[in-house]
This record gives sequence, C-alpha cells and structure tokens, in this order.
Amino acid sequence: MPALKPTSFQAEVLWIGVVQDRAAALASAGMTHAEIGFGGIGGEAHGGLTRLSCSRVISQHPRGTKIRNARQLSVVSAEELEEIAAEMGIADLRPDQVGATLMLRGLPDFTHLPPSSRLQGPSGVTLVVDMVNRPCHLPAPVIDADNPGKGRGFKTAAKGRRGVTMSVEREGALSVGDTLKLHIPDQRSWAFLEAARSD
Repeated sequence: MPALKPTSFQAEVLWIGVVQDRAAALASAGMTHAEIGFGGIGGEAHGGLTRLSCSRVISQHPRGTKIRNARQLSVVSAEELEEIAAEMGIADLRPDQVGATLMLRGLPDFTHLPPSSRLQGPSGVTLVVDMVNRPCHLPAPVIDADNPGKGRGFKTAAKGRRGVTMSVEREGALSVGDTLKLHIPDQRSWAFLEAARSD
C-alpha cells in the first residue's frame, strides 16, 4: 500500500510569482511559466537548498543556523485571500501583495493541508507541504500602497488563512492554468495531537 494516497482534490494554478529581494519589499512579480528545480524557482528570494534559521524554528536551532530549506515556496489560496480581504475591509488582496510564489484555487481549508501532502503537476513537478505559513507584518507596507492604513490589519485577518510553505520533491515545469493533484499521507492523525498542542 502506498504511503501517499491520491485524492480526487485538484487545484488550478492562478498565479506564479517571484520575490527578488525580500529586504527591499515582499511583493512578488508575476510570470506565466516557471521551471522549478530542487532549490525552487530560480531567482526567488525564498529559494535555495538551504536557508538560515529564523524565529519559526528558534526552539530547534539558534537563529542564523544553516538548515535545509523546506520553505522554498510560499503558496496561497485564492479563496482564503478573498476571506482575508473581506475581514480587512478591502476590495481584494492580490498574491503579489503577500509575496506569494503560487496562488491556487480549488482546495478547501487550504492552509490546513496535512504536512507532507504533495501537489503534483502535469509535468511531474511535485511540491511537498511543510507547514502552515504564519502571517507576519511584512506585507503591510505593500498592501498600504493600494489601501492606505489597511495593511496593519493583515496579520490578524490572515491567521489560519495565510497558506503553506512548500519544498520541491521532483523538478519540472509549471504554468498558469495547470492543474495540481493532491496526494495525502495515508495515516490517521496523531492520537496525542490535542495534548501536544496544549504543552
């Protein structure tokens, strides 16, 4: 029995983008096609086989430690961006404003896909879910450029809806309009999950 189970769920790729310089701005520039290697998309600031550890893993590694990069792609859901925009009181929230690498449509409760799930494209390109991407303050100034004073509401509105980070398991091409198929780990949820969350 395979350890990963194909599902009937699919997602359409609506956006592909690259953040070229996170220090300058989190905004991503759109493209219609990308060749995705084991380090992610070439020229993408989140890409690379390794990265320096940050506050997200401070309990495991001192800040600045070189670790494997499981955060090569920042992936969001069009449906969840619509929900965030509504809560923020703005007309829309675009993937470029939040530094997204990919925006997808069609997967319910996208931010809470099981870690280690795979999304596989028609070229064979396969992306692995790392974990929930917790919202930060970095999109605020980008959002403010189009919606003055509204950017500060992003972090609260995006909680539980910010999407996931992913890494590349198999290289391949990806284009806007492609369909990705969801594969999930064939296992039950960890029996002690709720107790672990309260620790």
